[in-house]
This record gives sequence, C-alpha cells and structure tokens, in this order.
Amino acid sequence: MNATIEKHLNILDYALSSLWRRRLKNGGIIAVFAAVIFLVASFQLVTGALTETAGRVLAATPEITIQRMSAGRQEAIPLVYGDRLQEIFGIRAMVPRVWGYYFDEVRGANYTVLGVAAGMPQTDALSGAVVGNTTWPTEPGRVVMGRAAAATLELQPGQLFSFFRPDLSLKAMTVAGIFRPETELLTADLIAMPLADARDLFAVPAMQATDLCVYVANPAEIATIAEKIAKILPDTRVLTRPQIQKTYQVVFGWRSGFASVCLLAALAAFAILAWDKASGLSPEERREIAILKILGWETSDVLALRFWEGGLVAGLAFFLGTTLAYLHVVFGGAALFRPVLMGWSVLQPALTLAPQVTPKEVLLLLAFTVLPYLAVTVIPAWRAASAPAESALSG
Repeated sequence: MNATIEKHLNILDYALSSLWRRRLKNGGIIAVFAAVIFLVASFQLVTGALTETAGRVLAATPEITIQRMSAGRQEAIPLVYGDRLQEIFGIRAMVPRVWGYYFDEVRGANYTVLGVAAGMPQTDALSGAVVGNTTWPTEPGRVVMGRAAAATLELQPGQLFSFFRPDLSLKAMTVAGIFRPETELLTADLIAMPLADARDLFAVPAMQATDLCVYVANPAEIATIAEKIAKILPDTRVLTRPQIQKTYQVVFGWRSGFASVCLLAALAAFAILAWDKASGLSPEERREIAILKILGWETSDVLALRFWEGGLVAGLAFFLGTTLAYLHVVFGGAALFRPVLMGWSVLQPALTLAPQVTPKEVLLLLAFTVLPYLAVTVIPAWRAASAPAESALSG
C-alpha cells in the first residue's frame, strides 16, 4: 500500500514538473477553460438564486387569484362574483384587489400600483417586508414603495408626492415606508396603498376590482378549489400560487437559456481546444512517452501521468472558474448578465443574490466540463503508450 502511494506521489511530482516545462501552453489552456467554466457556472448560479428568491418572496401571494376575461383580455371583475363562491367549502377568505401600472412620463418609468384591503392576509407579509417593520398603512393617502421606485422619485419616508388621476386631477400621497432589499425582486417598482386609494387613483368603481384573492384553509386543496371556481365562473381566469411560481421559474430558465446560446463562441473555442487534444499528441509528447516506456514505465503509469496532468489543469481551471463565478454573482450582482436576465425595464432591482451551491450543481458542472476534458486527454495518451516505443523515437 505504501509503495503504491509512493509511486503515485512520484508520478504526481513528475506531472507537476512536466506541466511547468510547458507552462505557457498549459497557462493558456487553463485561462480558456476557466473562462468557459466561469460563464457556465455564473448562469447556473444566477438562475438558481433567482428561482429560490422568487419562490421565497412569492410565498406571501394569495393561493388563488381570480381574473375576469373578455375577448382574451383582462377586465374589472364585479364583487358579486365572490358571492357565487360562498358554497365552496375550504375557502378561508376572499378579498378584492386593485392593481395596475402608472407610467411616469418625466422619468420614462412604469410603477406597479397595488391596492389591498385592510385585514387582508397578504398585508401581514407586506408589513413584515417594510424597513423598520412599519405598520401597514390603513389611513388614506399613505403608501409603501419599493427601493427602486423611491430612488427614481427621489422620495424618503414621510415625504409627499402626487400622481395624476385619469381626469388629470392630482392625488396627493405620503410615503409611509420602504420595502426591504430582500424582497426587491418583486417590490422594486411596487407602490402599495390602501384599496380605496387605488380605486381613486385608477377611477375603479366601488363594486369592481382588478381581481379577487382567494385564501384556502388547506394548501393541499388549492388545485381542487381552483377547479371548482373555474366551473362556477367560466368567464374568469383562475391562477394558483404554484402556477405563478412555475411561471417565474420558466421565465428565468428561458432567459438563462437564451443567454447561454449567446455563449456559443466561447463554447466553440472550448470544443476546438478539446478536439485538438483528442486529435493526438504532438511529436515531442509521443517521444517523451516512448522514452518513459524504455526506462521501464508501464502503460498504466503513462495513463496515470496523463490523468494527473489533465486532472491538475482541469481542477485548477474549475476552481478558478467557479470561484470567480460565485464572486461575480454574490458581490458583483451578476453585472455581466444583468441586462439579459432583468429585461428592459427602467426600474430594476439591485439583485442581492445568495446562490446555494449544492453537490448536485457541482457534479453537473463537473460532468459537462471536467470529465470531457479528462477523456480527451487520457485517450490519446493510451494510444501512444500502446504503440511500440521504437516507432515513436524513429518518427
């Protein structure tokens, strides 16, 4: 056992010296390899972090949302629709909600305005998401807004501002609080206010709402209750919380996939590098293998040497690539990929991401990058080691 360990240590020592002799070539390989791993790992970490953050923030959304549809477009829903659902067992609460978009012509930004009723289960989650745990404003004219919206409007808690109603009259409001950075993925452009204020701002009639929020007693019955609602109200669209969460996952996955396609140039460079390795060894490398065999090295020893060399190059490139990717996502806010992942909006969240590096993700990244490189490194060495040493020296 000790002899085997000593043998491999000697092979490792020789592999290190061999890599150092070709340090310029190996340095270029490590740089290209690390750059490819950096790009792939960055997208993998960003997608996972965004999906996890969205799932955590969306946990406060209603279990079921009912929207009235007409000619494929959403319309205001009458509150009497809620009376037709009283016979469904398992509904804990059903409250109206008014929301819409307010376009700021001066700054070119769209704000999401949300009006929720007092006592709504969602208000507890919203209150906990406000800096300083500010109590959810129930007084008319008090709003809570996202950090990006507040920064764009240059507002601080306690300051006054005004929005135009549809008839161009001004509605004055006071900033009661700012949402926490942890919820910025969904609240960056959000301005939340009491339901009556949202009705007044958008001129929504008192007996209508944008949608109805349904809260169920047993989360396991969400799909069943949603199906019953769809049968009773055939002219509505019934959305469940799992469907909304899945939509966010699909959106982030699509954006990540689209950006990955744009990396074909880098992936092609790596493919060319791997093909060059697979096409065979250089005459100098073949001569070195032949000399080693003449000195008494076995084929298995040559394969172990090439495995150590490939493993050291791939391991160093993998370490550099993944470390840079983690720093880029956590401390850099994924700055390189931010335009692709966040879209065209003027108001964008600060992207404070905390990706969770799991063994599954690491193994998947290893399988797509390191293992192919090791394969194309060892196979040519095995062919050269199996050939007669005299032919390599004479060639």
